[in-house]
Amino acid sequence: MKPEHLSLLLTREMPYGKYEGRKIADLPGHYLGWFAREGFPRGELGELLELMYELAHNDLRGLLDPLRQRPRT
Repeated sequence: MKPEHLSLLLTREMPYGKYEGRKIADLPGHYLGWFAREGFPRGELGELLELMYELAHNDLRGLLDPLRQRPRT
């Protein structure tokens, strides 16, 4: 995992599918689980989805809260 991926979870949007336009950090667990079973896409999107799946699956979404509250510059 690259440290910058944590902040990207809050800014990158899902580019396609049922949750198109939703921030990756806000994707529901069942959707992330589907990717875990069926396979994550290649590239950065897949890495971000896999990281978010691990956070959601291990009940660690709260780790993103300090990043959500940080003022954007």
